[in-house]
Amino acid sequence: MTRTTPPRPLDITGPFPELAPLARTAVRLHPRAGAPTPADSSLGGPLLWPEEEAWPVCPEHAGPWHRGVAPDDVHRARRVLREAWARPRAKDAALLTEEEAAVVDRGRERVRIPVDGPLPMVPALQLRAADVPALPRPEGTDLLQVLWCPFDHDPGRLPRVELRRRDSAAVTTALAAPPRPAVIGNRDYLPEPCVLHPESVTEYPAPHELPKELAERIEAWEDAREDTGPRYQYDLSVAPGTKLGGHAPWSFSDPFPMACAECGSPVRPLLTFDGSEWDGGSGSWRPAEDAVRTGPVFPGPSGQTALDFGRGYCMQIYVCEASYDHPPLTNMQ
Repeated sequence: MTRTTPPRPLDITGPFPELAPLARTAVRLHPRAGAPTPADSSLGGPLLWPEEEAWPVCPEHAGPWHRGVAPDDVHRARRVLREAWARPRAKDAALLTEEEAAVVDRGRERVRIPVDGPLPMVPALQLRAADVPALPRPEGTDLLQVLWCPFDHDPGRLPRVELRRRDSAAVTTALAAPPRPAVIGNRDYLPEPCVLHPESVTEYPAPHELPKELAERIEAWEDAREDTGPRYQYDLSVAPGTKLGGHAPWSFSDPFPMACAECGSPVRPLLTFDGSEWDGGSGSWRPAEDAVRTGPVFPGPSGQTALDFGRGYCMQIYVCEASYDHPPLTNMQ
């Protein structure tokens, strides 16, 4: 099923034409639980990986052990919770049986797990240019792959990220069974396999990135309507959810200078990973096909992606504007 974002409640460039040149196209990826193959664009699905190419590992997380949870235990716990929330039950009945509660607890309890060598990275995202024509890519490539280490790293206490870009036609023999980490440091960094439903939308900068005078005029315009209309921050600027490109979703912190660590060139937003596509403030971004849902799409009983970077925030990946080969930057908002 496709996902369709409703039209914005109004064209903000009408009252504020100076926003028009600041517009950017973002591609909302709309991940939904499914069974993607290596040939598909996916979140948390299998990657189209050459058999002869080494799988990325995290040199900072080698043996002999690490404290965390086993991936299979995380997936089993989520499955038990999904099934429990889906079945009818009496008002005061327990959500889980004793056996189910034990499975869920096992998927949450951090224990010492032996590790044999550096930890294999987790497949996070695969995008095909055929599905996402706006995908920025070097000439001769049509595939972007994102992998990360499922442990917190400094700075920022976010996963260590690697990007791979390749020509899918050059993968003549795909790796059938990629290595999997024996332990996950943060279970929220293990996405459930999801198919994608890419959709292009237009965004404008978050209020934090606007010139002060313009931001103040927009705020005054909102106040004059006494909260009866759409709000710039939640309805008219940056789309929530997992997406490609667009503007940075600045929220709890003000924008700060970022530059490529390799060459000092400017960086641009490449990807935003988010566990929710709408909340109480950004409900107007809820896809039309999800209108029957109530509340947010979030990691949990009705969740789709099982991605959560703490306290409802999201993770952003920025890339160098000068070279595809330079390492990415990450940030949390």
